[in-house]
Amino acid sequence: MKRTSVLEFLEAFAPLSLAEDWDNVGLLLGDREGDISRVMTCLTLTPDVAEEALEEQVDLVVTHHPLLFRPVRKITTETSEGAMLLRLAGRGIAVYSPHTAFDSARQGINQQWCERLELRKTQPLRPFATMEDTGMPHGSGRAGDLAESVSLPRFLELVKTAIGIERLQFVGESSRHVGRVGVACGSAAEFLPEACSLGCDVLLTGEARFHACLEARAQGIGLVLVGHYASERFACEWLANRLQQEFPSLRVHASLRETDPLQWG
Repeated sequence: MKRTSVLEFLEAFAPLSLAEDWDNVGLLLGDREGDISRVMTCLTLTPDVAEEALEEQVDLVVTHHPLLFRPVRKITTETSEGAMLLRLAGRGIAVYSPHTAFDSARQGINQQWCERLELRKTQPLRPFATMEDTGMPHGSGRAGDLAESVSLPRFLELVKTAIGIERLQFVGESSRHVGRVGVACGSAAEFLPEACSLGCDVLLTGEARFHACLEARAQGIGLVLVGHYASERFACEWLANRLQQEFPSLRVHASLRETDPLQWG
């Protein structure tokens, strides 16, 4: 099989036109036409994850977070990223990143959050397009309604169960009730104004700066922080399973070495 078959599927599944203007998405390293037999997905391509790709002899790494995010003047072994890229390129391993296109896709990360929380009447927090085949709006983030309003402590337990975590951070009083939920994976407290305007009782995201937490409290909206890793990693595992189903002749797996760099003391 040629690598282009998998890339065309990824581009159809999460159209790059959905990516934010500031993002760096698509094929970032390698030959589009090369042969492929093994694929690995990950949240972030770090040196230990790259070592796994080399040992497992994968042909394509699909990393949610892009490499070469900012313009670079040189790629050398003097930096960890440069050394990693040179090793991957030397072995003919391609790197693809869907990033914010995957966040916003019809079956993307934010929609998967909606499904895990069983939200109803979902809509983008920040619409920017309408898909011609369905007429449904597309955009960044999601907002939707729970089947019934619950207390904030109960909602926090629903979130933990949804992705299998034990701890999270939150802003809001225990007496708050949650019926309408805003979702924006990663580091996305910037969606607080949209969540407020759409009547959300809480905004769920990965991480937020201290002043965003203060702003949420001042605006009277709850803020639930599950951690950047936890807010997106599960979808990378889902994507590996989806690719395996689409291309049964390939060997596809989500990185087994990738871990959250943050730990609780």
